[in-house]
Amino acid sequence: MDKPVDDKYCVGKKIVVCISGMAGTGKSTLSRKLAQKYKLRHYSGGDALKELAAEEGYNISGTGWWESSEGLSFLEKRGEDEKFDKAVDDKLLDYASQGDVLLDSWTMPWLLPYGFKIWLSASVEKRAERIVKRDKITFKEALGIMKERESKTKAIYKKLYGFALGEDFAPFHIVMDTDNLDADEVFRVLCKVLDNMVFSNKDR
Repeated sequence: MDKPVDDKYCVGKKIVVCISGMAGTGKSTLSRKLAQKYKLRHYSGGDALKELAAEEGYNISGTGWWESSEGLSFLEKRGEDEKFDKAVDDKLLDYASQGDVLLDSWTMPWLLPYGFKIWLSASVEKRAERIVKRDKITFKEALGIMKERESKTKAIYKKLYGFALGEDFAPFHIVMDTDNLDADEVFRVLCKVLDNMVFSNKDR
C-alpha cells in the first residue's frame, strides 16, 4: 500500500476509511468497490447486525432485508435492547484499531477519533426510487418504510451515543450529493478524492 498522505486518517500507519449514508444512497455497493480497489478489508455494520439477527432466529435472506417485515421487527428489538448495537460497534472499533480497513457504518464516524469519513447524501425521493427498483415495491411503500426505519434508527443512536444521524455532519471530511450521479460516477469521484486526500497517487 502507498504511504498515506495524512496520518490523521490512520491508526498507526494503516488507513481507516468510513462510509456512511442513509438507505438508498448506494453506500454498501460503493464500500465494497472502494475496499477492493484500495486493498482494504471491508466490514459492514449492517451485515454484522444481520448476523446477530440470524442468531436470534430471524430469516435474513433476500435483498432489501432491512426494509422487510423481518428487518423492521429486529429494528424494534434493537430499540428495546442496546446489546446488539453495542456488540457490533465494539467489533468495528476492534477492526478499525487494526487498520487498513473500510467500514460501512452509521456509527463509526462519531466513535472513531481518526479515519477518513465520507457521507453520501441523496434526496428522500431519489432514495425511495432506488429502493423501489431494488425491492420491487411501490413508491408509497418505500417512503413509508424509510420513514419508519430511519426514525427508529435515529432514536437508537441518539439514545446510545447522543448524535443525530443524517443531521450532524461534523465528523465528515466529505459530504457528497449522489442525486444526479450513477454508481460508477460516484465511484470515480471518490477514487479521485481518496487518491488526493488519503493516498499518494503513485502506482494507483
